[in-house]
Amino acid sequence: MIDRRTFIGAGAALLATAAAMPAARAKGTGMIFVSTEKGNEVVVLDQSLNLVKRIATSRRPRDMHFNAGKDLLYVACGDDDAIDVIDVATLEVVDSIPTGPSPEVFAFSPDEKIIYVSNEEDSRLEAIDLETRVSIQDIPTGAEPEGVLVMPDGKTAYVTSEVADMVHVVDTTTGAVTKNILVGTRPRRFILTPDQSELWVSCELSSEIFIIDTATNEIKGESLIYVPDGFREEDVTPVGMAVTRDGSKVLISLGRANHVVIVDARSHDVLSYVLVGRRAWSVDLSSDETKAYVANGLSDDITVIDMASMKATVSVPVGRVPHSVVIDD
Repeated sequence: MIDRRTFIGAGAALLATAAAMPAARAKGTGMIFVSTEKGNEVVVLDQSLNLVKRIATSRRPRDMHFNAGKDLLYVACGDDDAIDVIDVATLEVVDSIPTGPSPEVFAFSPDEKIIYVSNEEDSRLEAIDLETRVSIQDIPTGAEPEGVLVMPDGKTAYVTSEVADMVHVVDTTTGAVTKNILVGTRPRRFILTPDQSELWVSCELSSEIFIIDTATNEIKGESLIYVPDGFREEDVTPVGMAVTRDGSKVLISLGRANHVVIVDARSHDVLSYVLVGRRAWSVDLSSDETKAYVANGLSDDITVIDMASMKATVSVPVGRVPHSVVIDD
């Protein structure tokens, strides 16, 4: 467990300075970062998948995001009610930002002055001012909020409620929920297509993907269900997703179906089912989009997918219950 009090002062000054500076992107290290829920650490691998370091964090690290400059990595730690901050150059935790109960997923405002956090245990979307470290909005949601996405203009945020089976649309200026969109059972995560016209939502327990038209906040068409050969529909529990920069392909981790499906984003046809590890959870693409990395929660490893062949090439053990994977490239 990290003592957050030791970071107040120096850590807050570091974040305030970083927020005030232009977002100059640091040269990527190529390192792969994996949060492990039951290992209480972020595991760092190099480009050859060799272990670089295990970084001890607060308890139950889950969602992770770099800042725009990619010199800091933020990690939501659900059992210590904190977002830890890792210095990418030193691979050390340099700060810990207090949150509400059980932070799960978060997103930055476009100017990176605010973090929007889904606090699972008190059914709130919390907005935290990064400079003052003060909660400036506390927005009620349905029970067990998870996925969070802030639109590029910063005016709207979306958050899923696992128990209410809804996507809440939030006006970030007023902090008010302006619409509730009923989707499938236990909605989890979002991706936004590069043209910002579609918001894809994974619904874990109904095995569905819903697509929301961001212009109208209405559901487009029928939900999508992808079932690999040899599995039943109830085995399909989609969670993490990724989309290519040109918007042509979407990758969806299918949870207990132990596959990632790669689909044509426009026709929704299956391009490939890729067998990975057990309970494929989150997925991220390398910056050149030649590889995808999948965190497998029940086999305690990550799988690398070659995007040219759309086949898995290797799986590497990382630690207990990997949750998220991000690449510094």
